[in-house]
Formats: sequence, structure tokens, C-alpha cells
Amino acid sequence: MRRQLTAVVAVAAAVISLSACASNKETSGPTGASVSATVSANDAAIALLPAKIKTAGKLIVGVNVPYSPNEYKDSSGKIVGFDVDLLDAVAKGLGLTTQYTEADFSKIIPAVQAGTYDVGMSSFTDTKEREQTVDFATYFSAGILWAAPAGKTVDPNNACGLKVAVQTTTTEDTDDVPGKSKACTTAGKPAIIKVQFDSQDDATNAVVLGKVDAMSADSPVTAYAIKQAAGKLTQAGAVFESAPYGWPVAKGSTLAQALQKSLQTLIDDGTYGKICEKWGVQTGEIKTSQINGATS
Repeated sequence: MRRQLTAVVAVAAAVISLSACASNKETSGPTGASVSATVSANDAAIALLPAKIKTAGKLIVGVNVPYSPNEYKDSSGKIVGFDVDLLDAVAKGLGLTTQYTEADFSKIIPAVQAGTYDVGMSSFTDTKEREQTVDFATYFSAGILWAAPAGKTVDPNNACGLKVAVQTTTTEDTDDVPGKSKACTTAGKPAIIKVQFDSQDDATNAVVLGKVDAMSADSPVTAYAIKQAAGKLTQAGAVFESAPYGWPVAKGSTLAQALQKSLQTLIDDGTYGKICEKWGVQTGEIKTSQINGATS
């Protein structure tokens, strides 16, 4: 569980290779002027920045790719996506630039705790468990959506005995599939065989190639993968367990409040909505950014 979105993602679909593998490294994406170009400095938000970050003039951001359409690399190798456009705009409001550094998903929060990164940006679900170690500024609402190979019917609530792909350490890996598997065994049915992958790209490919029966991922990611797969994937069930996405920062850091205030200004003036529209993710828009807004 990392997000909720049923809208078709307005990003050009990549061509599936002859080996039937899907790739989240895009040849193109939404075009047009940068929405953040019109963002002005937000003095009230800037006043909340930790002195070290204000002096540096930039945010060091830990990110894991690919996770289209939220964060992935374009054909030139540049990290792009909905999350990137949004955080760039928030940073501009804070008088900062952004420096994105790739990392394993599981290592981003520990690196934020250690001060290696100022903030994490990898479609993190804000959960009560994660709030014990970092603070979050929420920016989106997302859920879980399963996908299966085209022509195969899979019910996420009755997937006992099936092989289900997940990206390692995501909420789908730690909560969703294990919870559904436990329900199976409690009912005397075979457990779900969870198949872990280091990247969502590999998890999606496993479904496309028929190596697993289904995959569980955040709803915008699954919707994007279905579109990208050119008829090789189909939606399995409906979106469920909506929860907030958030940017993790060091526990107790005023950076959380600075991010929240800058984002709330963008929500109120319509910039946030334009960025969501650009990426076709309007159904996950929020009205109010919160500090530690976990629902579970």
C-alpha cells in the first residue's frame, strides 16, 4: 500500500520489447512548460527551513527509480515524474534547488535519519510505523491495485496458492500480500507465494512474461504499467486501502513544516492541481497537506 489512483496516466506508453519485457525508462512524457516556472518564493515557509539547508540552498533528495509515473528516468537518463515536478515546485517556493540521488528503496529512510539525505522522495506511504522514525509532510492520496496477465482472472481477495510479485520493502511486500496470505492459511487454503523483486520494473516484467500470476503495487503505478504493456496486462480487482503519500524527513526537523507550508500554498493557488493534471493523476489530489497524517 503506497497510493490510490484510477485515472489513466497521461504519459506516453513505452514500446514493449520483443522479449515482452516492460521498461519504466520512458522515451517521452508529458510535454509543455514547467508548471514550477511560475512559483514564487514563500517567505513564511522559508523561515521554517533548518539553517543548514537554507545555507546550502538545496535539498538533497534520496529517490528510488523506476516507479512510473511518479519517478523514473527519461531517455536521456534524467530523473523525471510527477513526484519530481511537485517537489521541484515546493523547493522553488522555499528558495531551494533539488539534487536527486538514487538509492535502494529500503535505504532511503535510514539515510534520511542519518542526515545523508534531507528528504526522501519515492512514493512513501505515510504509516504510523514509519512515523516512529521519521516525520512526513503528506502530498497525495494513493491505494493498492493488482494486475494480472491479459486473459487471466485474479481476485486479490482470493489469490490463495498464486504467485504474486511485489517490490521489496514496499507496503505491498510487508502488509498487503502477507495479510491476504494469512487469511488464506487461516481459512485452510494454500498461502500466497510472494515473489520479491528489487525494482518495480522487474516485478512488472515477471507478470508480463507469465512468471507470476499477478502483481501488487500502488494504484498509479499499476495503472501506468497496464497502459504501458500494450494489452499484455489487465487490472485485477479494484483500488483499495487508500492512504497518504508523504515526504520523509528527520524526526523533529522543521523541514517537515517548511515542505508542508510551501505545498499548501501550491494547493491553494492551483499550481498543485496543474501538476496533477499534467501527469493525469487528479483523482489522488489532496486539499490539505498534513504533518504525519498516517491512517494506519
